[in-house]
Amino acid sequence: MKVLIIDDEEKIRKIIKMYFCREGYEVVEAANGLEALDKIARESFDLALLDIMLPGADGFTVCKKIREKSSLPIIMLTAREEESDRVLGLELGADDYVVKPFSPRELVARARAVLRRTGGAVREQVDDQAIVYQELEINQATREVKVGGQSLRLTVKEFNLLWLMAGNPGRAFTREDLLQRVWGYDYSGDTRTVDTHINRLREKLSAIPGSPGMIKTVWGVGYKFEVGK
Repeated sequence: MKVLIIDDEEKIRKIIKMYFCREGYEVVEAANGLEALDKIARESFDLALLDIMLPGADGFTVCKKIREKSSLPIIMLTAREEESDRVLGLELGADDYVVKPFSPRELVARARAVLRRTGGAVREQVDDQAIVYQELEINQATREVKVGGQSLRLTVKEFNLLWLMAGNPGRAFTREDLLQRVWGYDYSGDTRTVDTHINRLREKLSAIPGSPGMIKTVWGVGYKFEVGK
C-alpha cells in the first residue's frame, strides 16, 4: 500500500511516515496542495492523508480536485474541530476526518479501516478512467459500461450515478448528496428523481443474467455501491 502524506508541517509528516513505514506502507510526502496534486497526477496511491490548512490550495480545494478525477481514499487532518469543517470535508468526498493532535497509532488504525472499506472488493482502476468490479466494467473515457462483457446503454445521469458510487464503494450517499453531485448544486427538482434513476439503473444492470446486485438501499439514508468480498 502506498500512502501520500499532505501536510505543510515537516515534523508531523515525519512522525506519520515513521508509523506507517513501521507497518509496511510505502510513504510519499507533499508539503502543499499543488505539490500533492502533481504527485497524484504522476503516481498511483492507495490512500491520501490530507491536512486542511495548507498554503496555496487548501485541503478542501485539493479534496475537491482529487474527487473530480479519482476515487482515491482520503483521510482529512485538521487542527480545527468545527462541525462545519467536518461536514464540508465529508461532503467533498473525504472518507474519514481526524482532528489534531491525534495518536499516530490510531491514525494507522483508521487508515486500515478506510482501506478495508474502500478497497475490500476486487477492483482495478486504470489512469482514473476505468473501474472494474468482478463482471462490471466502467470506462469513464469512453462512457461505456459492460457486465460480463455485454454492453449496457445508460443515460448520462445513470452513468454518472454509477461512476460516482462505484468509485466510492461502501459509502452511503443520501439522495441530497447524489442530487448535488450528479445534477448540480443549483438543481431545484425533487429528490424522487434520484429514486427513479436508481431504479432504472438497477433494472438495466439486472437485465443481464448473472449480474450482481451492487446498488443497495440504505434505509433512512439513501444508497450505496457494494460488492461482496
